Amino acid sequence: MTPPAAAARRPTVPPAGTRGVLIAIGVLLVMLGVAALVGWAISSVTSQVWAAAPPYLILVWVVVALLVLMPLTYRLVPWIANWYYLFPALVFILAFTVLPVVLTVNYAFTNYSGENSGNPDSGVRTGATVSADRRTVTLADLPEGQTLQTYLKCRSATCRGDTVILYDEDASVPVRAKVQSVAGTAITLQNAVPQSLEVANATRLNRYERVGLRNFQDIFARASRALWPVFVWTVIFALGTVILNTLAGLILGILLFNKRLKGRNIYRTLLFLPWAIPAVISVQMWVALFNQQFGIVNKSLGLLGFAAVPWLGDPLWAKVSILLVNLWLGFPYMMTATISALATINEDLYEAASIDGASRWQQITNITLPLLRTSFTPIMLSAFAFNFNNFGIIYLLTAGGPAQEGRESTAQSTDILLSWGYNTAFASSGGQNYALASAIALIIFFLTLAISLVNFKAAGVFEEARK
Repeated sequence: MTPPAAAARRPTVPPAGTRGVLIAIGVLLVMLGVAALVGWAISSVTSQVWAAAPPYLILVWVVVALLVLMPLTYRLVPWIANWYYLFPALVFILAFTVLPVVLTVNYAFTNYSGENSGNPDSGVRTGATVSADRRTVTLADLPEGQTLQTYLKCRSATCRGDTVILYDEDASVPVRAKVQSVAGTAITLQNAVPQSLEVANATRLNRYERVGLRNFQDIFARASRALWPVFVWTVIFALGTVILNTLAGLILGILLFNKRLKGRNIYRTLLFLPWAIPAVISVQMWVALFNQQFGIVNKSLGLLGFAAVPWLGDPLWAKVSILLVNLWLGFPYMMTATISALATINEDLYEAASIDGASRWQQITNITLPLLRTSFTPIMLSAFAFNFNNFGIIYLLTAGGPAQEGRESTAQSTDILLSWGYNTAFASSGGQNYALASAIALIIFFLTLAISLVNFKAAGVFEEARK
């Protein structure tokens, strides 16, 4: 029991300011970490006693540990009870932000892929027998042209310390065994095979290991065929989208803000529809409209005497198509932002300008646009950042295509950095390459950070923050 005098000396008011917030978060993180360790330890013991224990049981033990630790922590730090509401936020940040970032950074320096997943390779499984002393496993055959060293992907000529996977006839439970040495098709193990296992098959382990900077070296070695052209198009796509959407939004917003315009609410509603319709639906509609043979766009051009345009079949026209569709999707947002910003401008400024003889154009260039700059700077910066990683429009409209000569299969003519990473992770030849995709993700992060800093500097965001 805690002495009453000691309990009375503990503060019940949290430290003030930033220091208090950091201390509270630190206490909560320590408590969460201790609960996770306790839950993991109890779950390990449970799995030994109950072999069929479900994997999610570890979460149950963590919650139980938290329920025990929370009142104990309250007795030690009485003011921490006021901060328990942060627990859900911390859990979500750790699970959906911190953990993915940590895993991405970790995978970028490994060979983790569909081929090197740390699991047994079932595709090259072969028959096997075990000797009487259960120390030597002999393989029935090897893939053509391979030695035992290449078959097992050994780190050394003797294969000492590498792993071979053994199965029974049903191949139900794989058993990992460490290799002592190899000779011909015979594998000598460091330890005898358990008597309970009737060896019938064997295979290799697709090793998952660290490779240092090899993924980054691979990316920059082929930069002219993937990284640089994709990066240049990503910048052009994001910058072109922001410029076109902003110009269209400003023009339409200024026109529709005119109170003397009849039916302006009808026009606003109609022009707002592209933003209201889900992009998944509207982009598929544009795919049909841009069809080279049957699309209504080319049919209309044919009636006017123009040749059919390969909107989605030519690298240049595919880029134009993406900018046009993204303009159709994005201008309603800029138009709405313009109308909202115009509502904050004092009408007296326009009345005074009219009295002084200023034309409508002079009022727009000398009053409207300068006053809109403050409102539109953060909007344009956020729009650039969004379109820099706008995977949806690329995937739905062109899927990164069409193919372009001299380019990687995962980085075609309209692929942006994010779709290139996606293709590398999930559609690369030979299986998924998560390690290379993670390295691409890190490069995207640093490129995005550098461009954002340049944008912030050019827009004077840092100077505004210092005021």
